[in-house]
Amino acid sequence: MKVIIDCDPGIDDAIALSVLLNDPFFDVKLVTTVAGNVSVKKTTNNALKISAFFKSNVPIAAGAAEPLIKKLEDASNIHGESGMDGYHFTDKIGYPLPQTAVEAWHDVLAKEDQPITLILTGSYTNFALWIRQYPDDISKIKQVVAMGGAVREEGNMTSSAEFNVFTDPDAAAILYASKIPITMVGLDVTLKAMVDNDQLLKFSKINESGRMISSLIKHYNDHHVGGWPIHDLNTVAYLRHPEFYNGKNLWIDVVTSGPAIGETVADIRAAYHNGRTNAYVLDSIDLGSFLNWLTKEIQQIPR
Repeated sequence: MKVIIDCDPGIDDAIALSVLLNDPFFDVKLVTTVAGNVSVKKTTNNALKISAFFKSNVPIAAGAAEPLIKKLEDASNIHGESGMDGYHFTDKIGYPLPQTAVEAWHDVLAKEDQPITLILTGSYTNFALWIRQYPDDISKIKQVVAMGGAVREEGNMTSSAEFNVFTDPDAAAILYASKIPITMVGLDVTLKAMVDNDQLLKFSKINESGRMISSLIKHYNDHHVGGWPIHDLNTVAYLRHPEFYNGKNLWIDVVTSGPAIGETVADIRAAYHNGRTNAYVLDSIDLGSFLNWLTKEIQQIPR
């Protein structure tokens, strides 16, 4: 599967990247970064650290430093000051491409004769900038799998808003108006994808990659009863094993102002859009299969 991932590493982004870069099922054409969990300078640096750890040659491009309109509010209180606290990575890392993320997307898409899947695990600012600048590129996109939003769960940034959508709600509104096939991987499913201390101990004994992943998660200040939710990894897991998940087609609107800014409002009763939908919204997961899969993914990483 040919993919581009746009991310803001971030501990859970780092784990998604770790699997994505090492599973031969995926042909990763490009990694791009955006401000979110921490500044875009730090998210880019973190993507380069993960790339160096795995000796990956996938190109990396830096993207938007600010949301389209609202002020950036990062999540360094959750992910640590660096965005990936908890493991000492080498200082010998590469460099990002000279192009911006949007230009790099366009360049990659122009060379491909088959549609590409976009994985979005940060805010959707780069997507919004890209679709504005290169609207004809839409035909090159097979689907978008986006971590973000919540339908029945409370938000994790405000009482109603999930972090990625809250970070740039205007970009999220552009995504859901794009008419591209979208799978919404929101808190309704990611909060069910937990790893606990026992699982982390198992990971740490597999190899250095397992130790790195376990160490990052232990420093992840997003702990719930039952463990740590690895939100962003669910985008990769869904693409690799859609049978792990259930969901439903819904219409999603995004609140872009006021006290509910960042809320994703689902037309659950199909009352307002004449039966139309604009997203497949995941709402349940086979946790046992998910954890077994993640364990096997770590086992097959050569480092």
